[in-house]
Amino acid sequence: MLMLFASLVSGACNSYDDKDDNGGNAAYTETSQSEVPAWQIDWSNNQDCPNWTEPDASLYENWTILKVQIEEALQPFISSGDLMALFVNGELRGLAKPAVAIGGSQTVTGKFLMKAYGNETVTETVNMSLQYYNQTLQHIFTLTEDISLNTDATTGIDEDFIPEFTYGSAKYPVMSKLTVEPILTKVGLTPVSGNMVAAFVGEECRGTVSLSTSGNTQLLIFGRNTGESFTLKYYDAAAGKLYTILDAVKM
Repeated sequence: MLMLFASLVSGACNSYDDKDDNGGNAAYTETSQSEVPAWQIDWSNNQDCPNWTEPDASLYENWTILKVQIEEALQPFISSGDLMALFVNGELRGLAKPAVAIGGSQTVTGKFLMKAYGNETVTETVNMSLQYYNQTLQHIFTLTEDISLNTDATTGIDEDFIPEFTYGSAKYPVMSKLTVEPILTKVGLTPVSGNMVAAFVGEECRGTVSLSTSGNTQLLIFGRNTGESFTLKYYDAAAGKLYTILDAVKM
């Protein structure tokens, strides 16, 4: 579920020109910080390893090859205990563990190579649910989309297939986007490309981005529930300052 903030600035920042009792800006707090913040989303969850089993190849008329590459955000957490499963209408059609590096090394790569079984015709498109269990995070990520499964085509072989599993997080099922620069400008801060912005719910980071040169930087925020309130933090590297925008915004 992806929700867009259409009128976020006007709706949530109506008091940003106010001053506090000491003549400062009441819209944000300011602290000195020389080091770049190590902001990142905590993807760890508490889901048990699923009891997935290999499909019976004798039940299907054909199969195709599917190679899935794990996105960059989840690469640091890959392990040999990970699993990748493909479902069609709730039926498991393919199962794989991560590949290992070639040349005798047992280093686990971020690639999963599997046979996807089916009885569909060459031209038939099916609704596919791709589920990724990450053992380190104890998290099952799910991605659903339409894909053709037939013997005349492969997926992820001639070109990379990198699903955005973070968009199918069981821990953060609600997602929101906002444009950062107008909010910073409204409170009196100067957006500078390369500086970092993050969204927080309490002390938990829910999304971070570096400002682009376009002046239209999109911050993707991951939420647990609709209606959660979050605050924004902005790090100015040149000034060595961390700004926390006080007005909470709801998802």
